[in-house]
Amino acid sequence: MSKFSEWFHNILEEAEIIDTRYPIKGMHVWKPQGFKIRKHALSLLREILDEDHDEVLFPLLIPEDELAKEAIHVKGFEEEVYWITHGGLTPLNKKLALRPTSETAMYPMFPLWVRSHTDLPMRFYQVVNTFRYETKHTRPLIRVREITTFKEAHTIHTDSEGARQQVERAIEIYSSFFDQLGIPYVVTRRPEWDKFPGADYTMAFDTLLPDGKTLQIGTVHNLGQTFARTFDITYETAEGEHEYVYQTCYGLSDRVIASIIGIHGDSSGLKLPPIVAPYQVVIIPVLFKKTAQEVLDFCKQLQNKIKKAGLRVHLDDRDLRAGKKYYEWEMRGVPLRLEIGPRDIENKKMVTLRRDTMEKEIVDYREDALINDLNMILDDIARNLKEKAWENFQENIHPAKTLEDAKNIITNEKGIVSFSWCGDEACGNEIEEYVTVDILGVNEEATEGKCINCGKNAQHVALLAKTY
Repeated sequence: MSKFSEWFHNILEEAEIIDTRYPIKGMHVWKPQGFKIRKHALSLLREILDEDHDEVLFPLLIPEDELAKEAIHVKGFEEEVYWITHGGLTPLNKKLALRPTSETAMYPMFPLWVRSHTDLPMRFYQVVNTFRYETKHTRPLIRVREITTFKEAHTIHTDSEGARQQVERAIEIYSSFFDQLGIPYVVTRRPEWDKFPGADYTMAFDTLLPDGKTLQIGTVHNLGQTFARTFDITYETAEGEHEYVYQTCYGLSDRVIASIIGIHGDSSGLKLPPIVAPYQVVIIPVLFKKTAQEVLDFCKQLQNKIKKAGLRVHLDDRDLRAGKKYYEWEMRGVPLRLEIGPRDIENKKMVTLRRDTMEKEIVDYREDALINDLNMILDDIARNLKEKAWENFQENIHPAKTLEDAKNIITNEKGIVSFSWCGDEACGNEIEEYVTVDILGVNEEATEGKCINCGKNAQHVALLAKTY
């Protein structure tokens, strides 16, 4: 996909995902097709989180003095905050921030909720919109001023080991989520200078879009006791002492939807994993005047049968040429198309087209095994999309032996560069300055080799890439 940015903007419009014409830069409207993809993705995420988290909902507005309590944190967001200064025509005594993220909205409440060690751990999450005054070039779903799909989880623990284990659990949750969406990823520990403001350390998930740039699609932060000390979140131990809690938080955004669209799509449009497709199956009746009613009746019965089995199915009985319908549903990424005409009914056959491979096949219509057959095809589509995406992702991770190698790869290749690094911040800054892109982070400890910049013994295998 040579002009990914142009393709991406076009498909958002043509497939009716969002409408970017809302009269505020960096904000958009979810249209029905896009909202359904979003809804199914969130449903999957909630299903995973609800195993051991409780969903909550906190207010949008944060008092200025609460936002300002954690100096490191607010400094990380100070240029991005939207402020409310008036209630109607009356100036407010205290400015109110539209949440850029919810630590300073939620954590003033936690001292009221946490009492004893027996209350812990606590694990909460919410799905909300957040606002950040993005000053860089905005991109729909990727770099926006209103993040309309912001899932953030916040957890509370008695000790550092509990927080560390929760970070590992969060990585498992996101890995499971992305695996089911067929989105490939790499998990790295962000450099100290790029961690979440106020965190002890940050873990992040990055994927790769077709233009060769990486997109951060999830973050997990070990907050240690930073916010607990600021907001006085303590618990009573079994011995009757009061100790500060340990915390974690982790988030996802609209970028997940951008990844589904960008990674799986092709020149014909979307290719949606069945788990999030608004329609998993579309039925196209092939109509001739003499047999039109017979075919329509059969297709309606087929639609009802598939729907009762729990699959999302649509019967396209519009008075349009079949070719126009084919084009439209291929562009919208419906995983499986069934074409049925009078001869197919007579011969107990149906024509299937898989959107992942664009292969047509004439198959037997076995009424007693129909749902099983459809589910097997949809499962295979999901598997194939995931395998293709991971294959492409892994082909675009390039090892660099020297700093010059790294620069040449970044200049001439698409993708991610892996290299040996001593881990020193000053050295990391020199590497970033020379190759003119960011170090994503480290994803494993180095067992041998020298740093590609300073020549000291390597401590890490690190990654760098062009980023959004």
